[in-house]
Amino acid sequence: MFLVLLLAAAGAGAEVRVTDDYGREVRLPAPARRVVSLAPHLTELMYAAGAGARLVGALQYSDFPPAAKRLPRVGSEAQIDLEALVALQPDLVVAWPNAGSAAAVERIAALGIAVFRSEPRELEDIARTLETLGRLAGTEAAALAASRVFRARAARIERHYAAKPRVRVFYQVWNKPLITVNGEHVISKAMRLCGGENVMAGLPGLAPEIDRERVLRADPEVILASGAGGGRPAWLDEWRAFATLAAARGDNLYAIRPELLQQHTPRLLEGAELLCGILEQVRAKRTR
Repeated sequence: MFLVLLLAAAGAGAEVRVTDDYGREVRLPAPARRVVSLAPHLTELMYAAGAGARLVGALQYSDFPPAAKRLPRVGSEAQIDLEALVALQPDLVVAWPNAGSAAAVERIAALGIAVFRSEPRELEDIARTLETLGRLAGTEAAALAASRVFRARAARIERHYAAKPRVRVFYQVWNKPLITVNGEHVISKAMRLCGGENVMAGLPGLAPEIDRERVLRADPEVILASGAGGGRPAWLDEWRAFATLAAARGDNLYAIRPELLQQHTPRLLEGAELLCGILEQVRAKRTR
């Protein structure tokens, strides 16, 4: 009887409770052993938190680190394959509800599967999410180490560029339609680390669609683009046709791979350092 009580107490002590980014409590009887990720950034964060071995499935485009490419797929953000997901018997689903996946995420929760919903907005959210995922998966030590490294790196970047002159930046996500990001987007937070100022910070919506005339009126000193496929998008150089545009006059048209700036993962600081280097080049041009 004593042994039974001891085992029961140990099991109770292993219970995990966290609050997700939507204010909902996530409760597990023990750290998760079978996790399905419904967002590429969460897949990457799981690995960074030392919990990659817990992943049994992920969405399409979950491709970093390379081990993530081998995970069974459960559809895309636009169409989650609930049958495939349930067949993997997860004890936890980590999700980023959006227009394409929110309804499916609610159906998953209705099935009685624990769901951690992620909605990061700040750089600090990356470190915090690493720690929370570590708690959920029972890899707290690795997750805490990763979060400390992230915070320290972000602080070093911020200290180095805190006193630098401001540089006005326009970030172009896509060309047709012309899409940018506002001041609440994580890309704007990365800009601020480097002494950059998003000229579209005040627009409503995280990724608003705008017209070319708005960019010309804002007259950014730098235009930074992402595009697709990792290369320099051809449409970036279309801005050279506007001779009155400061970014065109200064030949300040640059590209950074989208996965290094657009996702809430530790690699965001790699993208931030590339961005900082670009802004330093622009500052140097001012003195010539």
